[in-house]
Amino acid sequence: QVQLVESGGGLVQPGGSLRLSCVPSGNIFGIGPMGWFRQIPGKQRELVAAIFRDGRTNYPDSSVKGRFTISRDSAKNLVYLQMNSLKPEDTAVYYCYATIEITGRNIWGQGTQVTVSS
Repeated sequence: QVQLVESGGGLVQPGGSLRLSCVPSGNIFGIGPMGWFRQIPGKQRELVAAIFRDGRTNYPDSSVKGRFTISRDSAKNLVYLQMNSLKPEDTAVYYCYATIEITGRNIWGQGTQVTVSS
């Protein structure tokens, strides 16, 4: 079963930057929206950013607007999350997802830990 594989997480000081990447483990066809969720222990997974095939973006979490930028390479089914001016409250496990348009089913990555701390 094809999954997504995230990379780029780690430990960074407040004010620093990280770039998360997400790539499928195999061939996937018919991908629609892609994006990133994050989850803090004990809380629900929350949508951070989404990007559609036509390049439209959505940042439901106002706390990341102006700091995070999502982008994608639709030809390769890659999605990225550039995170700047990181804050301790951005500490979470970040998960990428992709929606298969024909079924509406989401596929997920295993998550990558982002820790913002001095």
